[in-house]
Amino acid sequence: MGGKRRGAPGSGDDYSFVSPVVKYLLFIFNFLFWIISLVMVAIGVYARMMKHAEAALASLSVDPAVMLMVVGVLMFIITFCGCVGSLRENICLLQTFCICLTVIFLLQLVAGVLGFIFADKARNKVTEMINKAIVHYREDLDLQNLIDFGQREFGCCGGVVYTDWTHNMYFSCNEENPSRERCSVPFSCCIITKDKMVINTMCGQDMQSLEFGEAGKTIHTNGCIDTMVNWIHSNLFLLGGIALGLAIPQLVGILLSQILINQIKDQIELQNYNLKHRSDPWS
Repeated sequence: MGGKRRGAPGSGDDYSFVSPVVKYLLFIFNFLFWIISLVMVAIGVYARMMKHAEAALASLSVDPAVMLMVVGVLMFIITFCGCVGSLRENICLLQTFCICLTVIFLLQLVAGVLGFIFADKARNKVTEMINKAIVHYREDLDLQNLIDFGQREFGCCGGVVYTDWTHNMYFSCNEENPSRERCSVPFSCCIITKDKMVINTMCGQDMQSLEFGEAGKTIHTNGCIDTMVNWIHSNLFLLGGIALGLAIPQLVGILLSQILINQIKDQIELQNYNLKHRSDPWS
């Protein structure tokens, strides 16, 4: 349907309302995200095949590997509609692409507003997830590394307080617990100073049996929930920039697809006009 933009509308069959710039810009835009979606699906499938600790995954509301595959498949379908729709100048596929992007954008907007309004419920849900993760800490190496990374980066220990680690069977302070880590906390809870030549990896030993002030000399006693909330409050501009960065590609896709749809409709009207006057020049 596309062609060179010559002359004026109705001056010849070689004129086209469809801009090659818009058409191929939309195609390249979708093709890049189409490749990204394939990579996401591949990573999700690989992670799912390598994952065996189903009990540990139960600590999370959604398996990250499955979520990655679902998002990748949805992105693949949407960008496929955008790629084929732009190349073939297919209004149906372009409208499907545009509507899907609009719905996703609105859902993200609603989710952000609801998260702000129901902040307390969201906080309780995150606390529940962290407590479940603590219970399954030793059952999955990936989950263990994720928790350790979070505690090191945020300088925190446990969900609400460091004694939350008693919910883990290995760190439980129960007198019947035979573990050598009884009443301890993971090494990632420890306060590490750069001036120490030798790091004591057993610094979390028996920390739960100490009072808050005494334990605070060796480990981070504040929970990760409050620490993360404080980090979010102090980095609102950064988070807003990330949200804007996610929204811009969606808005660009919606704008380009809508422009192309309007151009294709104008081109169809032009073709119908030419056909009508070619068959009946006196009309």
